[in-house]
Amino acid sequence: MSIATVFEIALAAVVLGLAIWTIAVPETYSATVGFVAYGLLVALIWVRLDAVDVALTEAAIGGGLGGVVLLGAAARLGDAEATAAERPDRSTRLIAAILSASIAAALAFAILILPDYAPTLAPAVVANAGATGMANPVTNVLMAFRGLDTMLEKVVLLLAVVGVWSLASDRAWGGRPGPRHEADPNGVLAFLARLLPPAGIVVGIYMLWTGADHPGGAFQGGAVLASMWLLVIMAGLADTPPVSSRWLRFILVAGPCLFLVVGLGGLCFGAAFLAYPVAFAKPLILGIEVAMILTIAATLALLLAGAPERNT
Repeated sequence: MSIATVFEIALAAVVLGLAIWTIAVPETYSATVGFVAYGLLVALIWVRLDAVDVALTEAAIGGGLGGVVLLGAAARLGDAEATAAERPDRSTRLIAAILSASIAAALAFAILILPDYAPTLAPAVVANAGATGMANPVTNVLMAFRGLDTMLEKVVLLLAVVGVWSLASDRAWGGRPGPRHEADPNGVLAFLARLLPPAGIVVGIYMLWTGADHPGGAFQGGAVLASMWLLVIMAGLADTPPVSSRWLRFILVAGPCLFLVVGLGGLCFGAAFLAYPVAFAKPLILGIEVAMILTIAATLALLLAGAPERNT
């Protein structure tokens, strides 16, 4: 047995054990920390499967931004959790365990009965991969062969922001999301908020640019930019913008709108919706990606900031 195989078996065992511990641990904060660690280990598994694009997304969302959301929720639930008297009884826990095991068994059975040679469009994708001028096969699939899905995913993010904003009271509507953060100006958090964002912005832009030919892309780069923006806000060096800001709303709709315009152009002047002209496929895709990285960064950061709470 090779060292790589031993490492993969050990990694799978650790991930499974951590998943069980995250579900079983009674403290919300401990479960949240376990979930963040779980996300980072899953990203490592995706690297071992040569799915670096998926690994970058998992690390940024599952282990990064998702962890921040859960940590904030755990902090807000801390007092209520300490005073809560009701706990699920044994029968409720048993029913939940049976349902979870049944779903897991059904999924395992569905995987086992799949045909040995499942229907696939991979040969057609590979045969036409050069039409876009993008060497990264993941970007090819997401922007060309699954372009409509990719566009609608960004629309869903935008609708999620609108849904979060709709939770604001009438008094706070148009104001700034989340509380005003204040931190020690000479503390570690403020130091990191001054040190990391310049490098993080460069990394985010690089991930966007290299996504055309190598692992990366707008979503991964946007997640990095959102993390840097949130770090500055949490350190108190900047405040969240008011949701009534015109430039903020323009950034939120820029990516989906440009995607839609290019798609309609393909419908009017090409063969179908989102049918890129071969001579301009790569510039059009890169233009959409540039607009999308701004939209993704803004939507992810605003989702974490929450609903408008104040006018100043």
